[in-house]
Amino acid sequence: NPQVTAGNDYYFRICFLDPFQGTVMANFAKDEFNASTAYVLTQLGDDYSTGLGNYFAKAFEALGGTVIAETFNEGNSDFSAYLTTATNSGADVVFCPSSTVSAALLINQAAAANVSYPLLAGDTWESSVILDAAKGKNVTVCVSTFFDEKDESSPKAAEFVSGFKAWLNANPAKLTDNGGNDIVAAVSALGYDAYMVAVEAIKSAGSTVGADIALALPDVSIEGVTGAISFDEIGDAKKDMAYIKKVNNESGEFEFVKTQSIADVQG
Repeated sequence: NPQVTAGNDYYFRICFLDPFQGTVMANFAKDEFNASTAYVLTQLGDDYSTGLGNYFAKAFEALGGTVIAETFNEGNSDFSAYLTTATNSGADVVFCPSSTVSAALLINQAAAANVSYPLLAGDTWESSVILDAAKGKNVTVCVSTFFDEKDESSPKAAEFVSGFKAWLNANPAKLTDNGGNDIVAAVSALGYDAYMVAVEAIKSAGSTVGADIALALPDVSIEGVTGAISFDEIGDAKKDMAYIKKVNNESGEFEFVKTQSIADVQG
């Protein structure tokens, strides 16, 4: 949400923003699936869900596409009527940025309904919950995210993945907390980078006083495991690339599809 850092001198973040993420997924829907109609389903009252859904819809319409939008209430467990509407409207894709609880239900019911269109979402869906829901099912699930543990182009990222997996596997409790596997989620990589950015700011400030660190942070620039990190004038990271992943329904793992940069997208 762009409003998180606005007007907050002590707020800094290293993830990309939802206007970019929504635009990335709208372009992906067009490029990958030649989509002309998108069904956008968001949770009523959830700022993340409705915000990202709106950014996707705006970008998709700017690309010449048609959007059918609906909302569902928190706690809803039956998505059959929404799936029927998507099917009857001739949707080529369904974009549903939601909690993983809702997502698992939607995936199971979409598979049971034998839908032909793919389910698309943002980084929240990059979760073991999604993998478990989609494994063994005949449904296509794609997400945008910040990191790919199988991308070996960065030695720093490869070193982090190796170390993080070793740390997880050395402690059964940590492995359980990670969903029972040693998958390195994007949020783990981002958490590590956020920590290292803070460390760099402390070094630069030569102080552990909050006000001093806040003054130093805007000038921090490091090569993180999720890529180059620097900040704009309000504390948002200058991110220009997202990873697109797809669930492998047989292995129950995410597989890399492509990277999408700002230069590649329209809308």
